[in-house]
Amino acid sequence: MTARPDVVINTAAFHRTDACEEKPEIAFAVNAIAVRNLARACEACGASLVQISTDYVFDGEKGEAYTEDDCPRPINVYGVTKLAGELLTAEICTRHHIVRVASLFGVARGSGKGGNFVETMLAKASRGEVATVVDDVRMSPTYAYDAAVAILRLVEVGAPPGVYHLTNQGSCTWYEFAQEILQQAEIPARVQPTSIAAMALTARRPRNSALYSLRLPSIGLMLLRPWTEALAAYLRRRRLQSHATA
Repeated sequence: MTARPDVVINTAAFHRTDACEEKPEIAFAVNAIAVRNLARACEACGASLVQISTDYVFDGEKGEAYTEDDCPRPINVYGVTKLAGELLTAEICTRHHIVRVASLFGVARGSGKGGNFVETMLAKASRGEVATVVDDVRMSPTYAYDAAVAILRLVEVGAPPGVYHLTNQGSCTWYEFAQEILQQAEIPARVQPTSIAAMALTARRPRNSALYSLRLPSIGLMLLRPWTEALAAYLRRRRLQSHATA
């Protein structure tokens, strides 16, 4: 091996949840087997591996936010394969950080998902459409910028190996998230609540996969800011970019 990195951050994943149910072999190949190979390479060259994981390793039945101490119990193929990637990382690579994020939104949008949820809501509102959004699934909306900064801090301080939850503080349903987006954007648009059962999705979703970190404060690092503040920061940056290109 010629490359000698100090740190490798693995952001690659097959993350389309319903597609994972239809193509489990691809999900395992990308989310587990490829991670195993990467962990072996990192161990061989002495690199630290940051493995990005997900709130979907939990079943959503706890009734409150999950911490790093809670036992995973995935209920769909995507969650199973991402948990397999976590376990392989921890088993193979001595220097590792398993980072769980959730419901990301950021300026790069979502590969293979046609954009992020914030942009989807704003686009529907601009077209005068009434968005129908699930109101019985809770999660922790997370600004990708905040998660990236938190990952950098973990690496810079030499945080102990293990699992870390890096999500903005607080939780909400997707319907509540949509309402907050439109309110902060000052767009007078309507949102219609619906249930997850009415969506007829292929893969099961955890009903409450909100995350909270106990480990960050334990090593002297601050929790990420509340998700409403992170959303406001995202919208400000969006407006600045819009003015700059106008």
